[in-house]
Amino acid sequence: MTVANTQQQPQVEAFYDPATFTISYLVYDKLGGHAAIIDPVLDYDAKSARTSTGNAQKIVDRIRAMQLTLDWILETHAHADHLSAAAWLQQQLGGKIAIGKGIEQVQKIFKPIFGMENEFATDGRQFDHLVVDNEEWGIGQMTAKALMVPGHTPADVAYLIGDALFLGDTLFMPDVGSARCDFPGGDAGRLYDSVQRLYQLPDETRAFACHDYQPANRANPAWEASIAEHKAHNIHLSAATSRDDFVKMREARDATLAMPVLIMPSIQVNVRAGHLPPAEADGRQYLKLPLNTL
Repeated sequence: MTVANTQQQPQVEAFYDPATFTISYLVYDKLGGHAAIIDPVLDYDAKSARTSTGNAQKIVDRIRAMQLTLDWILETHAHADHLSAAAWLQQQLGGKIAIGKGIEQVQKIFKPIFGMENEFATDGRQFDHLVVDNEEWGIGQMTAKALMVPGHTPADVAYLIGDALFLGDTLFMPDVGSARCDFPGGDAGRLYDSVQRLYQLPDETRAFACHDYQPANRANPAWEASIAEHKAHNIHLSAATSRDDFVKMREARDATLAMPVLIMPSIQVNVRAGHLPPAEADGRQYLKLPLNTL
């Protein structure tokens, strides 16, 4: 990757999926310029096991309307609550699919859990690029930077593009708190340390959450807050929260949480960069349900 010579503050548009409480982002430098998509959603009907592309099509339509060139499709991690539309979007618009290099560890964890085919590689080759910590690259006139933020999973990455920080599953909105850490490879202490790194960014940095599980006392979904607002008001992890207190709170809370509704299909697709499993001898593609495992 090469670093852009100039950097502008990015334009950010959010696409909210109420079915999974996920926010996907379109980030671009100017009309007719260059763009990235972050954490796109592939629609999935759990009752019929059918996929569709309604959410992703909205992003495609917007990119075409603004005559943008899609350079990157950036995943913050292998999500457990929605399927990725990265592969489909790449077919429509081009661009490279990227994720943190830690995806290799996640693939190694889940390949045996889901009994994936022997040919499934656990070196991240399904993605076009694996970003590493502090890596910088250009998106048109913008500069993007990868920040490794493990804790929710061992492979989470946040993307800093200009003054816009895309949090993935580290923090949600200040009135919602932080992400769970009880998935394989997750660690509440590491999440605390990762958030401290983000809190070193300028207070005015715009922080965009990947999900909004809005509390009952807030009427509408929301996804943007400043680093200053998180440091002052995040209900799980403010600037005043100690590491020990956070770990105790997070581990106690995680012990009460049910598994995400779509964790079984999501992981199997997302470790493949949004590709569905290969067809079997009958021509059909199958997802597996490991019993009594998670």
